[in-house]
Amino acid sequence: MSPSLITCGSLMKLLNADYNVRLHSHDVQYGSGSGQQSVTAIDDVSEAGSYWKIMGPNGAAPCSRGKPIKCGSTVRLTHVVTKKNLHSHHFQSPLSKNYEVSAFGVDGVGDEGDDWKLHCDSSFWKRGEPFKLQHISTAGYLHISGRTFGQPISGQYEVAASKSSAYGSRWKSAEGVYVQPPEPESGNQSIERDEL
Repeated sequence: MSPSLITCGSLMKLLNADYNVRLHSHDVQYGSGSGQQSVTAIDDVSEAGSYWKIMGPNGAAPCSRGKPIKCGSTVRLTHVVTKKNLHSHHFQSPLSKNYEVSAFGVDGVGDEGDDWKLHCDSSFWKRGEPFKLQHISTAGYLHISGRTFGQPISGQYEVAASKSSAYGSRWKSAEGVYVQPPEPESGNQSIERDEL
């Protein structure tokens, strides 16, 4: 298997290919909608709050660490710092009035609102190649609306789930700690780091 594959258990930043900003979260709740932890996008490459762990879908047996992820699979992304999952639901997003995207759950345990379908062009999810994430429950695409917040998260971009997969919905893998698939003969796993 190629070292360029994205695998279960890898930690990575998601770069929006249209706006050149990274998916981010922090312990700041929305002042409207669900009141859950906000998810935004930021320019700062060094921010630790932009790492997400790639997991299998909610309620399923945990996926094997290092297992390559097929395009078309359902995945869950857990925010590394707060251990909440990338989530969406039918609450309106605060700025664009699409579906709100939040971080939800405790220690990676949440509900079906944490599940996203991976859309990519290869057989398997590959580093550096564009992909889209479509929320299973709402069918909205993870999206940068182009609008920015005021205080207390001034200048950060709104992230929402949009019914359209148009501009703002393309993502790429960026910096991270990528778990490599096991070698067929040895079963050992290696870790490749791609840090700034």
